[in-house]
Amino acid sequence: MADGQPFIPPSAVDVDLSAVGWAQNRTMSDFETGMWRMEEVRPELRTPIVAVDVLDRAPDWDRLVRAHEWASHIVPRIRMRAVEPAFGLGNPVWSVDPEFDLDYHLRRVRLPEPADLDHALRICRHLATEPFDKARPPWMAMLIEGLGDGRAVYVVKTHHSITDGMGGIQMMALLHSRRPEPTPDKPDRAPAPPEHLSDLSALGLEVLTEVRRAPSRIADLVSGSARAAITAVTRPFDAAGEVLDYANSLRRVIQPPPATGSPLLRNRGLGRWFGVLEVELPVLKGAGHAAGGSVNDAYIAALLGGFRRYHEELGEAVGKIPMGMPINMRAASDPSGGNRIAAVRFAGPAAEPDPALRIRKVRAIVLALREEPALDIVEAASPLLVRLPTRLLAEWYLSQSKGLDLQASNVAGVPVPVYLAGARIERMFPFGPAPGCAVMATMVSHVGTCCIGVNLDTAAVTEPALFMQCLQEGLDEVVALAGAAKGAEG
Repeated sequence: MADGQPFIPPSAVDVDLSAVGWAQNRTMSDFETGMWRMEEVRPELRTPIVAVDVLDRAPDWDRLVRAHEWASHIVPRIRMRAVEPAFGLGNPVWSVDPEFDLDYHLRRVRLPEPADLDHALRICRHLATEPFDKARPPWMAMLIEGLGDGRAVYVVKTHHSITDGMGGIQMMALLHSRRPEPTPDKPDRAPAPPEHLSDLSALGLEVLTEVRRAPSRIADLVSGSARAAITAVTRPFDAAGEVLDYANSLRRVIQPPPATGSPLLRNRGLGRWFGVLEVELPVLKGAGHAAGGSVNDAYIAALLGGFRRYHEELGEAVGKIPMGMPINMRAASDPSGGNRIAAVRFAGPAAEPDPALRIRKVRAIVLALREEPALDIVEAASPLLVRLPTRLLAEWYLSQSKGLDLQASNVAGVPVPVYLAGARIERMFPFGPAPGCAVMATMVSHVGTCCIGVNLDTAAVTEPALFMQCLQEGLDEVVALAGAAKGAEG
């Protein structure tokens, strides 16, 4: 999600209970329903979103438990499971789990000493690859203690059907505080009462929901049709031009990237490997500016440079890399949670050895794609796609995503220091899902540091340590642009 604005979390005492909109929509959207169901027939399409906080020390466990309990009062979705309607007629309905057990969702482990961040990341990736128990709310959290330097790691895994990356940052902010001391006077409310929703009851709710939606949908259709008819009569050439423009945009958006996948990265599997990179935000921003691009352009160019070096190390020529990038479609008025993303696909210029020229090429491509009228076609087509047999939908989606060697996301992070149950959060590494692609890279800025989490499919990337080394070198060559520009100014 390119170039988002920093998210400044509210203090716990400033939380506006009326503005927390996580439970407004009790039915999954068509897009979310597709993600929820496809993984049942193709496990490669599991979509866990994983956030890893690196803490300066172990937090107070009792405070951490109380913080999660409080958050489950503020955000009822934390206590909700997804209930499938009878006969699969309609979308899953969110319902308060009558057997909600915080001890099941929040866990604590201690690593055998000496341990470091890599050992903790192994635990995180194992947690990420375990499928959710779909009879329970689809999230899990764990505190990992015992790192040799006294630090600790807190990891949260949520299903993509609950939220996208930006919504995940909003949810995590409820557990974070802008001060290390407890907040005894923060607002609270009673937890949502348990619900015993059956599949037949869920079907009934779906029918009622569709009945309520029908008038507005008909009104939108009628008004839209009326506007189109008026335009066609009064400005026929304009109407024809708009249709043609959208058709051309649709072709550009849905067609595969004009590049074939790398033979080195052809295979796909269930194995995952987590790696991390970090760079100071002003430095990466300066590198992008030096080449005429943005921080996001510099980030993408650094990843592509790493791909080029990896291929060179293994004696394989590299061309353009087929890749995808989520685009944040959230408006300021949108409620918290849910999914408001679109996706673009393009051929990344990995073969370009000049990092500055690579940044400029990335910028030109991304700017053009972000202006496409048909950018949200997948969301628009979701009502039709989700009505397909689940296996057919899963096979179609996998055929699209397997053609991508890289997906790269950039989520706005937190610019101010924050704490978790008294422990200061030093880094926040995100690991997006990699459903069918070889590499998923996600960047979040945290207090002036760009934290990059890399989720590798080990069937595709068979040398993960070498690959991460190559990504670091790709990042280094981009960062060097900032130093060169500063030296030239001096």
